[in-house]
Amino acid sequence: MVCLGNICRSPLAEGILKEKAAKAGLQWTIESAGTNGYHDGDAPHHLSQKVAKLNGIDICSQRSRKITPEDFNTFDKIYAMSSDVIDEMKWIARKKYDASKVELLMNELKPGKNLDVPDPWYGPEPGYHAVYKMIDEACDAIVNKYRNLSAEALAKADTKNLRGFT
Repeated sequence: MVCLGNICRSPLAEGILKEKAAKAGLQWTIESAGTNGYHDGDAPHHLSQKVAKLNGIDICSQRSRKITPEDFNTFDKIYAMSSDVIDEMKWIARKKYDASKVELLMNELKPGKNLDVPDPWYGPEPGYHAVYKMIDEACDAIVNKYRNLSAEALAKADTKNLRGFT
C-alpha cells in the first residue's frame, strides 16, 4: 500500500490487509511505503496506531520507508491511496513503473470511480476512523476477489507477493 509519507493511510492498509489475508488463509507478502521519504524509519502516526488498535490490529512495529523502483519487480500488485501518489510513483520508478501492477485502492471497492482515500494527517481523530472504514471495506473486496479465483487463475495471477501497498 502506498501513500505520501507511509505513516497514516498505508500503514493502516498494510495492517488491515495482513489481518484479513491471514484469516482467509492467504499467504501473501504485504508491505507499505510512501512516496516522499520524510518519515523514513518512523512508526505510524499515533492516531493511525490508536484506530488500528481499537479495531484489534497492532501496527506499532511498522516503520515508514520510501517506495523504490525495485518494488515494481518484487510485487505483483501495488495499491495507491490517491491519484497524486500514483503520479509520484511514476516519477520515482521511472522506467520500472508498470501501470498494470498499480491500482487505486478504492477501485477495488468501487471499480472505475477513481476515488482517493483522504489523507487524515491534517485533521482530528474522526478522520482516521473514516479512513479506517474505507480501507477496511476495500481490503475485504481484495481478499474476496483473490480468494475466489480458481486455482488455475490464481497460479497465473501469482498473488504471493501482493503488496499491502499491496
